[in-house]
Amino acid sequence: MGRAEERRARQKGARRAKKGADKSGKKTGIRRFFTWKMVLGYFLSMGLLLIGAFLVLYFMVDVPNANALAKAEANIYKYSDGSIMAKTGDVNRESVPLSKIPKEVQHTFVAAENKDFYSDPGVSFTGTARGIINTLLGRGKQGGSTITQQYVKNYYLSQEQTVSRKLKELVISLKVDQQQSKDDILAGYINTSYYGRNAYGIQAAARAYYNKDVSKLSVAQGAYLAAVLQAPSQYDFSVAGPNGRRLVQQRWNYVLDNMVEKHWLDAGERKGLTFPKPIEPRAIPGMDGQTGYFVEAAKQELFKAGVSEDELAAGGWTITLNIDKKKQKALEKAVHTQLTSKLKPKTRAVDGHAQVGAVSVNPKNGAIVAMYGGSGATKHWTNNATREDYQPASTFKPLILAAALENDSTTQDGQPIRANTVYDGDSKHPVKDDGGEVGFAPPNEDNKDYGPINVQKAMNNSVNSVFAQMAVDVGLDKVKKTATALGMNSKAGGFDVAPAMSLGVMGASPKDMAGVYATLDNHGEKVTPSIVKSAEKGGESAQLPDTMGGEVISRTAADSVTSVLTGVVDEGTGSAVRQKGQAMAGKTGTSDENKSAWFTGYTPDLVTSVGMFGEAKGGKQVTLTGTAGGGRVNGGGFPAEIWGAYMGAALDGKGSSKFDLDTDMGAAVPPPSSTSPTTPPTSASTDPTTSPPPTSESPTASSSPPTTPPTTPPTTGGESPTDNTTPPTTPPTSPSLDTRSLRTKQRGHG
Repeated sequence: MGRAEERRARQKGARRAKKGADKSGKKTGIRRFFTWKMVLGYFLSMGLLLIGAFLVLYFMVDVPNANALAKAEANIYKYSDGSIMAKTGDVNRESVPLSKIPKEVQHTFVAAENKDFYSDPGVSFTGTARGIINTLLGRGKQGGSTITQQYVKNYYLSQEQTVSRKLKELVISLKVDQQQSKDDILAGYINTSYYGRNAYGIQAAARAYYNKDVSKLSVAQGAYLAAVLQAPSQYDFSVAGPNGRRLVQQRWNYVLDNMVEKHWLDAGERKGLTFPKPIEPRAIPGMDGQTGYFVEAAKQELFKAGVSEDELAAGGWTITLNIDKKKQKALEKAVHTQLTSKLKPKTRAVDGHAQVGAVSVNPKNGAIVAMYGGSGATKHWTNNATREDYQPASTFKPLILAAALENDSTTQDGQPIRANTVYDGDSKHPVKDDGGEVGFAPPNEDNKDYGPINVQKAMNNSVNSVFAQMAVDVGLDKVKKTATALGMNSKAGGFDVAPAMSLGVMGASPKDMAGVYATLDNHGEKVTPSIVKSAEKGGESAQLPDTMGGEVISRTAADSVTSVLTGVVDEGTGSAVRQKGQAMAGKTGTSDENKSAWFTGYTPDLVTSVGMFGEAKGGKQVTLTGTAGGGRVNGGGFPAEIWGAYMGAALDGKGSSKFDLDTDMGAAVPPPSSTSPTTPPTSASTDPTTSPPPTSESPTASSSPPTTPPTTPPTTGGESPTDNTTPPTTPPTSPSLDTRSLRTKQRGHG
């Protein structure tokens, strides 16, 4: 054999070895087990095994008796001390035969959930497989089940998300589809489903949402009820937020379009249908007073924590709230003594418009220890403590300062923004940025001119022109970022990145503002108010989100804002709440046209936000001016008086005497030597050539409140401070409470 032939022989042997064969041509290595015939055999064997396993499961699993949902247990709600607050859970259901449900209404449910219901075998193998995979991966509940499967889950099984339950659902659904007619299955599904508003079955839902018998439902109303099944709480149009309303209308259109596709609805008739808004919710019997507000707020928290509405509605839960009975009683008493006892709605129409909402939070754990939602859940369904449709007004100003300190912001001439930084405080002072005036010049309350004024005194007196300029100096996007980090809802109405943001024109609730100020009180570490302390069922506890988070702004920034806010109480618009020996910080707020008034404040141990809102019939926002026979309702009036009366009783002399602050600025610390500049900066934010000279008052508040409060509130503009040592029997009638003369959108927000 020559060299060339020898080389070719070696190469041939190498190729044979690479292909997994020896010299005789037999397969070697891993290829011995993975020929295409063997792979096909493996798949066929696996398929036969799965089919065999399913057949075994099919013959082993019988259709069980109906589950206990029709006899659902009560849910027990408790106060923080373990005493029972309420029991709920009696199922509101009245089953009706399919013959009583209009045919087109029946079709809305099929169109919504399972277009091929009348021809399918009762199951969706792909949907079930997807559900099993998502369950194994911990992704929670997913769509894809047929109407038959949903009926089986509601009527025969439980709401638990487990692989075994899904497999049982598959087998039982196949058998039920063979044993029962499609009409029986559809009737069972419609009558066992949960529609929200404590309504089980379509008859209860028809009465809850449209106050009519199911036989009187229109196709549009039926389509809404079919749509709401997907997310009853989120899709309740009467109480949903903008996103929920948008989604349920999309779902409603989807249902009707599917009906047209299946020839169950004429296209012309479909085109003429309009969205049928449901009636306002009616309170559940026994949920009167504040209890109804507590229960609904707790349910919403549990839904957000991942507890399904069906699961909670099935009953058997023990839910302990953070509500402290003593503090709750003190809050209700404060609202009554300081406001509602003085209202005469029969003789003064404006008194019938006054609404109060309040939330009190422990800043050390986020617990909502007291909450006032209104006159009672059976009288006023909307919870004033959690509603976000009124402006927080000047209670937003501290967040602008927080953003300035967090971002080391400066005025336009390079001066660091601190408590002693001087701005032009004249009313309607044009707001400027690097490019010049921005077309925004907000008036101060009562059109008061302050001339050059430092930030501390501007906060004390709630000077709009100063904080409008500061917001632009900081950067409006940075202000919003800080505000949302502290706890405000970035999606609340009116929260636009615009200079008017400085007036607090977005929507916010007392709960939102209590959380924001609790985060400041907690030295910049996030506090999320929570009403639920624990929720248990069958020995298992629901996983609740953490109420305490990490740092969202630095401790120095947060503590500096707190220090400045002590000045608002010591000698500013919040003087009505002063209590000797008790450290306090807070801010007043009065919105456009006096439609809302606020006091949000805190001690080292407790944070409380009180909002007062003018609400006419139909939810229309109206002025509070004239309430209880007085003039303008400022945040330093009724809200501060309610706050002071409650906090005095809630703390009972046991509060901390001082704040533990890491700061070198503001009212609670000795002022730096540079606090009182002899010449104000000549930046865009100050104009010493046209403004009056600086006032002779100290630019920072005293570290100790005066022992004798002023007997007459100073009429300094902004929001006038009032004394609450001995609350007056009638609101003050000083000139500062006269009806506002300004009616523009840029009017004063104290």
